[in-house]
Amino acid sequence: MSAMFPMCVRASRSLLRFQSGMSAASSPQQVLDVIRTLSTEKNPPGTGGATGGLAQAILQERLQQSQTCQGQPPPEGDPGQKDGEQTEDRKQKENSAYAKKMVLRLAGLMGVGGAASLVYIFGTNSEDEQGKQIPDEFDKDPPVVQQLRRTYKYFKDYRQMIIEPTSPKLLPDPLKEPYYQPPYTLVLELTDVLLHPEWSLSTGWRFKKRPGIDFLFQQLAPLYEIVIFTAETGMTAYPLIDNIDPQGFVMYRLFRDATRYMEGHHVKDVSCLNRASSKVIVVDCKREAFQLQPFNGLALRKWDGNSDDRTLYDLANFLKAIALSGVDDVRSVLENYALEDDPIEAFKRRQAQLAQEEQQRLADLSQQKKPALSLGSITTRFWRSKQQ
Repeated sequence: MSAMFPMCVRASRSLLRFQSGMSAASSPQQVLDVIRTLSTEKNPPGTGGATGGLAQAILQERLQQSQTCQGQPPPEGDPGQKDGEQTEDRKQKENSAYAKKMVLRLAGLMGVGGAASLVYIFGTNSEDEQGKQIPDEFDKDPPVVQQLRRTYKYFKDYRQMIIEPTSPKLLPDPLKEPYYQPPYTLVLELTDVLLHPEWSLSTGWRFKKRPGIDFLFQQLAPLYEIVIFTAETGMTAYPLIDNIDPQGFVMYRLFRDATRYMEGHHVKDVSCLNRASSKVIVVDCKREAFQLQPFNGLALRKWDGNSDDRTLYDLANFLKAIALSGVDDVRSVLENYALEDDPIEAFKRRQAQLAQEEQQRLADLSQQKKPALSLGSITTRFWRSKQQ
């Protein structure tokens, strides 16, 4: 009983000090300062923490009530809880950093293992049909150097195969008599010139046939050596060509491996076709496809799949006019259309203008051939009619 009396006295003193501090405080921050001052007081030895804990609980309850009345949120948790949360966040960060480090190490090991496997696979000597190794120029080097040099040569040749055409002569030599060799060569792109790719969720990829393909082939087959030269792969394009040309008007087929890869574009090099450049016409929807020989190309507008398109009919008339006029160098004609956005429309416009000029010339000639009415002719006609 004697021990409880000092504790009650201290608790009452704390309450009095809290009430006086609360009355003097004008803001929540000052209230928090009063609470911190009271909570940090040390208890006398031997009294325990009962008085401090009781005063702490009373002070916190009064503070929460005052902040609720003023519309302010209650104070944050105690410092021990904050320290626990910070420790947990620190552990999570350490665990994530460790996991990243392990992933990077694993990726490095896998990369080293993959590189070693490539060197072993592509750096080994080639074998003949009997399983014997074929000697090469690297046999005199140390084993590791042999592997590395053979691997480097393999990937260098593979890169060269992608960039350069497969052969400096993509087409065989022109046909000799008694076989017929057309005087001109027509190189056609497949995608967006003859066919339009369409994709849907139900059918996947499908290719729409452009109107006028049959007319184009039939009109130009006697005059042109027709070659399909596309940037598509052979696996994709070969069955498509079979589908659009069942009668076999297309004489040769060239695919992506025959192009020259330059600055992200598959370029068709006319100099590799084994034909005179003055007789070759390249039809594509991309000017980059014939950028090495710009005056050998004709850049059509990209077909969007419109079924009412008439471009191939007009193209057949244009190319037929070039062939029938016996042009010695097609580049002298195509140069006039090099800067046109739509060369076929420009050709039709010029053709209509020439037809109009021809009609005007014929009209002028007919006017010149009519006999002029003179005074003598009028007298002669009148005299003859009078005698009758």
